[in-house]
Parts: sequence; C-alpha cells; structure tokens
Amino acid sequence: MGATVYCLCNQKGGCGKSMSSVSLGIGLAREGKKVLLVDVDAQGSMTASLGYQHPDRMEVTLATILGAVITDSPLPDGGGILHHEEGVDLLPANIELSGLEVTLVNTMSRETILRQYLRTVRNKYDVIILDCMPSLGMLTINALAAADEILIPVQAQYLSIKGLEQLIRTIAKVKRQINPGLSIAGILVTMADMRTNYAKDIVEILHKTYDGKLRIFDSIIPLSVRAAETSAEGKSIYLHDPAGKVAAAYQALTREVVGR
Repeated sequence: MGATVYCLCNQKGGCGKSMSSVSLGIGLAREGKKVLLVDVDAQGSMTASLGYQHPDRMEVTLATILGAVITDSPLPDGGGILHHEEGVDLLPANIELSGLEVTLVNTMSRETILRQYLRTVRNKYDVIILDCMPSLGMLTINALAAADEILIPVQAQYLSIKGLEQLIRTIAKVKRQINPGLSIAGILVTMADMRTNYAKDIVEILHKTYDGKLRIFDSIIPLSVRAAETSAEGKSIYLHDPAGKVAAAYQALTREVVGR
C-alpha cells in the first residue's frame, strides 16, 4: 500500500493551499514521517516557497515525469525528486505543466497518469502531499484520482464558501467514476482574523452547513504577515517564525491529521 496520499485542493486561488501543503508536509516530517511533496501547479508556488525561486530553469519537473509516463519512456535518474533541508522531498513544477494539461486531454487513461507515477514511489514514503492548482482542470482531476484523502483549505471569506459546493460535487463525481477510495479528510479554515465578527460568522456558516457531513478541523490558520513572508524566504513557518501563532496552528493541524 505505501504512503497515504493527501491532496490539498480548492479551485479558488489565494486560500493558502501551498502554504498549508508545505507546513503540513514539514510538520509531518518533524513527527518522523517520510514525506514527499508534489507540486501539481504550473505556477510552482510550492516549489518557490521551498526556496527554488527559478522553477522555470529546472530541467526535471512533474511535467517531465508525467510526460515520460504518457509516452512510456523511462523516468529520469533520481526521478527529479529534490531533497529539502527541512526533511521533506519535493517533486517540483513549473510553467511546462500548463502545456502538459493540454496534452492530457488527448491521452488514454488521462485521469490516472499521476496515479500511475505515484505507484512507482509510493512505497518509499509514509505520506505524499499533492498541492493542486486553483482550477478543476485535468491536472486537478489527476490529483483527485491519485489521492486517498482531500484537505480543503478555505479562506475565511464568503466567496470561498460559495465555491465549496462545486468542489464537493466534483470530488463526489471523481469518487463515483474513478477513485472509489477517495474521502474528504476535512475543511481547513485559513487566513482567518478571528478577532473580527466577519471571520467568526464565516466559521459558523461552515459549521451550520457541513457539521455531520464533513469534518471541519479545529485548527484555524490565522491571518499573518509573517506567514506571507515565508514564500519569499524559502523557509517554512517553523523556521521563519517558530514561536508565532501560525506555526502553532499548523502544528495543531498536523496533530489532528496524524491523530485521526
């Protein structure tokens, strides 16, 4: 069986997906897990936030790997996986992934190309985390088809909640048609200023709508300028601001995920 594959997914951008993917991944590595982070976003946000500031200059990325799977070519030596100083491995992404999305449309078994690749590395890890692009395109469908569990980061804003229904419908469709083992691990509230009534109202609406249907993690990731600085530094929140409230919130989330 190998690793549990988590997918962080939301078609709305700017909801802290990459930050949450990196922080959860490094949090799990700090708990002794062997973790692979996979950047499934052509913008390369996860790749850049781990310190690889010029993803477009990289020779081997997820696009290279998936291209090899599509054409039945041998995978490059080392599989393009980078070893990060904070104890996680990374399969990076860059703009080439956009071109691959177009190629996937005409590919046989197009929804399961990423799953085919992950089978080749799954036994080397305890956890694999997929950071999706903000869309419900073919690459996101590939991530859903490859995942065991989905974490849905939701910014504490009304528009973010409105988009949730469409995402949950898409997940249900993938579960029905492609990946019957897929489940939603929970909804993670991000970038929340819980001092405001607005953020409290959003969390309350989420609970009213989804309690009894979906888990809403107790850990709420607070809005923080320090968190926004981490992607420019190429360090996780645990190194950048170890005593801060965001690091504490992600540590609590990691415990929730492990303890389920």
